Amino acid sequence: MRRSLVALTATTALLFTAACGGGSSNDGSKSGGTTAVKVGVIPIVDVAPIYIGKEKGFFANRGINLTMESGQGGAAIVPGVVSGQFQFGFSNVTSLMVAQTKNVPIKAVANGVASTGKAGADFGGVVVKGDSPIQSAKDLAGKKVAVNTQKNIGDTTVRESVRKAGGDPSGIRFIEMPFAQMPAAVEKGDVDAAWVVEPSLAIVKDAGGRVVAWNYVDAAPDLTVAVYFASTKLAKENPELVAKFKEAMNESLAYANAHPDEVRAVLKTYTDIDQVILDSMTLPMWPTEINRASVEALAKLGEADGVFTKAPDLNQLLQP
Repeated sequence: MRRSLVALTATTALLFTAACGGGSSNDGSKSGGTTAVKVGVIPIVDVAPIYIGKEKGFFANRGINLTMESGQGGAAIVPGVVSGQFQFGFSNVTSLMVAQTKNVPIKAVANGVASTGKAGADFGGVVVKGDSPIQSAKDLAGKKVAVNTQKNIGDTTVRESVRKAGGDPSGIRFIEMPFAQMPAAVEKGDVDAAWVVEPSLAIVKDAGGRVVAWNYVDAAPDLTVAVYFASTKLAKENPELVAKFKEAMNESLAYANAHPDEVRAVLKTYTDIDQVILDSMTLPMWPTEINRASVEALAKLGEADGVFTKAPDLNQLLQP
């Protein structure tokens, strides 16, 4: 049954104010044999494993007293990590590569979320209205396409979809708007198409929209979309804490991959996604290893599209 886009997007408006793009000391404060650790996250589907890991005691078992704090996206989380407001943060890899090229002292320390690698069954894609004349990524050439942040992972991967379909992406007009506003913008014709992630993807499909490109799949096989990161200062001064966080995060990622029903259940604890959408949306993959080859592919795309002022140094960014 098709549902009201206004009603559905209202329930998710707070999830995507600027997503996918003070307090403790930088080392984490210790008390009673545990270390208080604050992680800057975005309240979206991608970070479900860290909430599951906290519930299951994966962090507590390693002496970490974990707190998540919602940020407005990478623009707020990156400086929060560098300043010591957060010990760790969550961000898409393109945002981190942009920061690295500007000599921001950060390192990826654990995987975050990945594409399913399956066209037709991924958690992000480019959508149009059901009656749109746009039938494939090639038809996006010269059109108005919504992305949540310009010069980032969205427009870079969308351009690659267009190129792979035989189109010219140079004339695409990218319009910046929050993910939650995109389903209504597509329905009203304010934009010709939109790059969306779950739950906005399920909302558009539920309203009769179509997916014309699976941009994460087109960018690279099994694309690493986002990671958890720390400041280089914390990585150097407290490698034990970083190692424990990575161990707990890896256990959380593996558990989430194996228990999708528990993922949908934990989403109710930190989002307000409509139940019908929650049940129908496609979950991402949560591998424990960062797919370096896919990050290298994103770096090359970003260089070609002018996202970076210089080539990112992945040896500096990606923690061994």
